[in-house]
Amino acid sequence: MKHLSFSFMALMLSTTLAQAACYADYKAKQDNPLRLHYGVAEVRGDCSVGSAQRQLRGRLAGNGWELLNVLGVFDDAGLDERKDSAGEFFLRY
Repeated sequence: MKHLSFSFMALMLSTTLAQAACYADYKAKQDNPLRLHYGVAEVRGDCSVGSAQRQLRGRLAGNGWELLNVLGVFDDAGLDERKDSAGEFFLRY
């Protein structure tokens, strides 16, 4: 029984760690007139560039923006250093 409890606790801990915060930095545009922006957004679920691309396309399109590219994904450690660069688009989408 002790072995089962230990295995359960290890599983719960790994699940919690796997759900750590994930963010992506990206570039987007609007046409007529041309506008560009750099932003940072939270990514839910799988923390990968592909997942970020899928999520951000829909979020941005809802406000007339087209995703150009996702520069990368990162955790809480990279969040503060990008805040000033993202400006009004920091965690907006």
